[in-house]
Amino acid sequence: MAGSYHRWRPFRAFRQQVETAMSRRIALSLKTPAPARNNAARSSRKFVTLGKRARISSAALRGPYLPPEQWHEPSEQPAGRFSVIVQPAGQGYRHVVSEDDVRRRLAQLPAWMLKPLEVVQFSQMTRKKRRSPCYGMQWGSTIYLYPIEESLVESFGQPPKPAQRIEAAMYGAEWKVERSQWQLFWTAQSIRDFYLNNVLIHELGHILDSRNTSHRDRERYAEWFALEMGYKASRRSEVAQRAAAKYVVRRHARS
Repeated sequence: MAGSYHRWRPFRAFRQQVETAMSRRIALSLKTPAPARNNAARSSRKFVTLGKRARISSAALRGPYLPPEQWHEPSEQPAGRFSVIVQPAGQGYRHVVSEDDVRRRLAQLPAWMLKPLEVVQFSQMTRKKRRSPCYGMQWGSTIYLYPIEESLVESFGQPPKPAQRIEAAMYGAEWKVERSQWQLFWTAQSIRDFYLNNVLIHELGHILDSRNTSHRDRERYAEWFALEMGYKASRRSEVAQRAAAKYVVRRHARS
């Protein structure tokens, strides 16, 4: 029942929800209750989590809007394996992680966390999607990862919030302002870190969240999940690797 990129999903209720309740970075609730089977994926299917890190564009978004996307209908009984779909990034944009990057990062998580995940899609940036850009999105059992500017420099018409400044610093990005134009500068390493240990894990958190129903609570849970299972876990791993490397060097020095 999955829709295609060139054909809207044949769910009238879904379209009505999108057209009447859309705003940048909100969850859209369908009125169909989640069945007991495949609870995590089905529960999260009630929401379209639009861009856990919705990027605030300098151009205002006018009215309810959701760009066409390739929607993947969750299975009644997930097989415990996920597929990866890679679309071209689009002119002027680039995917900052690869399929191998995603598979290796997710393989570090417990198997039960991946069971409801069925698709990771590297989506294409289009003219319509540029009206409401985001880094990632979750729908049902699918995670969507979006490309960013090829230059790795994002431009904003308004200053970042304190939380956005802190988050950028956590991953090594830098905010700069010039003539009232705010820009966020990434390096290839920092944006890769951000996607693998933040965006990807955050969207997985939405899939696993079968308890919360309000947008605020779901975002809080996904933020916590990304912090614990993404950022902190990756830093613990790095510290352990550095400690092991120092130990090996010391042993060889004594030999």
